[in-house]
Formats: sequence, structure tokens, C-alpha cells
Amino acid sequence: MLDLKVVSVEPLGSRYVLLQLTSDTPLPEMHPGQFAELRVDDSPSTFLRRPISIHHVCYERNEVWFLVAVVGNGTFRLSKLRMGDVLNCIIPLGNGFSLPTSPSERVLLVGGGVGIAPLLFLGEKLVAMGSRPTFLLGARTASDLVELEQFKALGRVFLTTEDASAGERGFVTQHSVLEEEHFDRIYTCGPKPMMVAVGKYAKSQGIFCEVSLENKMACGLGACLCCVEDTTEGNICVCEKGPVLNINQLLWPI
Repeated sequence: MLDLKVVSVEPLGSRYVLLQLTSDTPLPEMHPGQFAELRVDDSPSTFLRRPISIHHVCYERNEVWFLVAVVGNGTFRLSKLRMGDVLNCIIPLGNGFSLPTSPSERVLLVGGGVGIAPLLFLGEKLVAMGSRPTFLLGARTASDLVELEQFKALGRVFLTTEDASAGERGFVTQHSVLEEEHFDRIYTCGPKPMMVAVGKYAKSQGIFCEVSLENKMACGLGACLCCVEDTTEGNICVCEKGPVLNINQLLWPI
């Protein structure tokens, strides 16, 4: 558990904020796909911490970033933090993505909505090992697509929006890049219907695929049983055994 100091709170798009935090002590080692449980103070109606994916880590500046979608009172309170405020975090939690064995593997990262959050950190790790990832990012409309320049600095970026305001019209699994190119690995995070569709595509093509589940999590430690997922190994707590799982572990209709 760490008390992190707010460096900045930056509004992004129509419903996101980027929290940049630092610590008086060196940050622990973190891996793409892991998350933190953030305590929400001064909110009588918010009793539980909020699970937020680790978005970016800079050990040189001793900073960790979180991309937060403002969807309820808890995340609204987080969006109102100010520089110098202290945010109590349990970090890092869960298991992250498994990295390719070779930088020559063609890797596709598919994100929808705030599901792009862990993919920036993953993309940075892939670039550091010599890979050049491809990103396929989807949203309802162009204003929901954020940090595109940061993703473009890491690899190719393809876009879909439901209203055709950016990229191709439709959902990520309808993008033409999936018909025109082959990938060795796919990593995805976003709404469950999107991840199910991505998993179905990957399985039909025999492609290794990991998903970062967004089940509701209260404790982050496997004690409260809020985030149980039925898998080939039985019922598991996603916060403890995940949130990243291989599609072959999941009993999804794929």
C-alpha cells in the first residue's frame, strides 16, 4: 500500500482524466496488465476502492499514470483531485500480459473505450524489447479516442468508430486490417462483447490471444468474491488469477 502524491490531473476527451502520481519512495516493479485499487476519500457514498489499470510507469521520474473513465461518483471524485493531493493505492495487483518470446512476432493490441489503458504500458514494453506493435482502437465516436499520438509513437494505429467520425465505421473486429494482415499474438482489453468477438476471431485463426478482464472488483485480493469468472479451472477470482487470462482458459462462446 502506498500514499501517492498527485502530480497532475489532465482531462482527456469527453469523459476521461489522466492521473499522474509520484511517490516519496521508489515505485515497486510493475507489469503491463496489472492494476491498482485506489481509495476514494471524502465521498460518503463510495465505500470501496476503485480498480484502475496501470497505464504508464516512468521509473526515472518515479511516476505512475492512470487513465480514468468518469462514470460514477467514485471516479468523479478521483477526477477532482488536485496537484499535491495524496491518493492511497494498493499497487501492483494481479497478473499481467505474457510477452512474446521473440521481437519478430507480429503483435496486435486491441482496445475499446477505457480498455486502451493497459495497452499503452504494454506497447511501451514491447517496443523496449525490439517489437513494433500494431494498435487497433475502437470507440463510439472520435471524441472518445484519446492519446493517439502516444500510441502512434509506439507503432501503427488503426481506428474504428461506430459513427465513422474517425477511422473505419463499425466495431474493431470489422476493421479491414484483420482481413489483410496476419498476427501471431493478440492482446485485448475493453467491453466484454468486444473481447468475446476478438477472442472468437483469434481462436478461428489459431492466434494466441490474451484478454484483460474488467470484472467488478472490490478488494483486489481475492477475498470478497465480487469478480468470480467461470473458467476451465473452475471459478476463479479475476483480481487474483487475472485480470489477464488466455482465451483458452475462458468458457466464453467462442
